[in-house]
Amino acid sequence: MNWVTPIRAHAFEKPLFLFVLSNTATAYIPNISAAGKSPEFTDYTPAGDAEIVETGNIVSVPVLPITPPYNTPTPAIITRAALNLTGIPHMFVNAGLKIVPKVPFVDLMAKPGCDIRENIAVHDARGIFERAHKLGRDIRDKTDHFVIGESIPGGTTTAMGVLNALGYDGNVSSSSCSNPLDLKNRVVREGMAASGVEFGSLRDDPLHAITCLGDPMMAAVAGIVSGVDGIDFVLAGGTQMAAVFAVIKHLGINTDNISIATTKYVVNDASANFKDLVAELGVPIYVADPGFGASHLPGLQRYEAGDVKEGVGAGGAMYLAQMHGVSQEELRHEVEKIYGELC
Repeated sequence: MNWVTPIRAHAFEKPLFLFVLSNTATAYIPNISAAGKSPEFTDYTPAGDAEIVETGNIVSVPVLPITPPYNTPTPAIITRAALNLTGIPHMFVNAGLKIVPKVPFVDLMAKPGCDIRENIAVHDARGIFERAHKLGRDIRDKTDHFVIGESIPGGTTTAMGVLNALGYDGNVSSSSCSNPLDLKNRVVREGMAASGVEFGSLRDDPLHAITCLGDPMMAAVAGIVSGVDGIDFVLAGGTQMAAVFAVIKHLGINTDNISIATTKYVVNDASANFKDLVAELGVPIYVADPGFGASHLPGLQRYEAGDVKEGVGAGGAMYLAQMHGVSQEELRHEVEKIYGELC
């Protein structure tokens, strides 16, 4: 069964998985993010995701990264399962965290993002980009294939803001089965007004689009990609990574070796326009199906209902697992094991 499509038969010798972790105050807006029990708890979500990927459980954060009301588990358990089964090395990057995890990480010395309804959403976006570029240069010789994921609550709203500033209609996905698109659109309009930005007015200045309407993760991922120049690169995520690809493209960086890997939940999200967006951007995509409809665990079955769609590089982790010979059933069983231990 082809559970990741299209099939990529070539297994790279030295793949590396990167996780870029950030926070944005945009996540504090009530009902805009489901990546936490409450808006305030979203501060802990990226740190909790990193600790789960690294250890299988939370270490220092007070609450599990889950999506109410059914306590659907973070996609970090998918990513951990894939990395467990393949043994692929990974690295965490702090690109503006409010709470740092108890795991090793590289620090880009970035501040957390502000509410995009303020006139500045990301302080020192160019500095973050340049430091991330240096990181990419420093690690490029250690690998022949990069896959990069993210964890940043509120990130689909900032993605919508940057896409609008670059001239793309971005009906973004959501970590909830009920996508609050009206709220996201209103917040983005307020953010554009606060920054004096119009639709498409920053197509020639994507870093300024991040400054006005984005988040630190975007600047960091774009910088890392620019630093590894020429190496095969997969952006692991949905509409957020499509927005990052748009930034990279408008910066004039070569995109020939870049693709996106995501989940079927993003691609099939009727409230978003992911397929139209990636077609307009001209980026190839890989789509992964973890087969959670066959799981006996209600929390995983809720993925099929749209409670959680993507995050923590889950789509890219499954893409790597399939490339290294892992079956859908093996992946699902490992996820169920990790979820059981976590609960």
